Amino acid sequence: MTTALAVRGPRSGRFGRVSAQVFMLAAAVLWLTPIVFALYVSLRPEKETNRLGYVSIAHTLTLSNFTTAWKQGEMWRFFLNSVWITVPAVVITLMLASGVAFVVSRLNFRFNIALLIVFTAGNLLPQQVLIMPLYKIYNAVHVASFLSDSGRLYDSRLGLVVINVSFQLGFCVFVLSNYMKTIPTDIDEAALVDGASLWLRYWRIVLPLCRPAMAALATLLTTWIYNDFFWAITLISTGNKRPITSALNNLQGQFVTNQNMIAAAALMAAIPTLVVYVLLQKQFIAGLSLGSSKG
Repeated sequence: MTTALAVRGPRSGRFGRVSAQVFMLAAAVLWLTPIVFALYVSLRPEKETNRLGYVSIAHTLTLSNFTTAWKQGEMWRFFLNSVWITVPAVVITLMLASGVAFVVSRLNFRFNIALLIVFTAGNLLPQQVLIMPLYKIYNAVHVASFLSDSGRLYDSRLGLVVINVSFQLGFCVFVLSNYMKTIPTDIDEAALVDGASLWLRYWRIVLPLCRPAMAALATLLTTWIYNDFFWAITLISTGNKRPITSALNNLQGQFVTNQNMIAAAALMAAIPTLVVYVLLQKQFIAGLSLGSSKG
């Protein structure tokens, strides 16, 4: 009986490993298939695709669709718009979230838990219910001319930065506060003995220790804010101010028959998020595994 169980154990273990590898391979193929097909379509001339169909053997491969999307579609302009929106929004969100998380997790006062609940509850509010109130508020709020050409918060890149920071702040506070709670309190006590102020404890001690969590959040925030479509079409009305996601929608209306060029534009739009992930890959994976070995 023992021998039979011993033989069955290694066999079942090998079967489990093979099954997991087959499943991962199938999932990877399913995930990569539309991307590879989009790349294949973007490299084919439009006339050839219209004559032979999308599912056919290509006779010519060219980069003309990429150059057309970059020049005629003015993808460079929309890339810059996304950069001016994404980078400030990510930096401001992380700085504000780290400050709030430090207060609610490292300081003891009466309302720290209530404050954390307030920031976390903001993520439960659907964005769609705020369209009309935000539209009226954005039209009523006037800003300096160097921040908005229209003189209002509406139809400005600043407006997208503000709304993205507002909606992403709660999640970041929740994640960072939970991570900061895992940092030993002995560090704070030693810093107090050395005469460190509250700011020094936050900026020089706790914040550097949160680097993996900050990198993971920076990767997620960059992806979410860069790929935002809802607020981009709601709070921006001028075409040349819109970020890359809503610009792709405009390209579909302008070049509705040239699906090859639209596929090329979509692939170019995905490059920045891939670059950010590659640069922060180690920190991102370390941030995802935080707390997995803690009891």
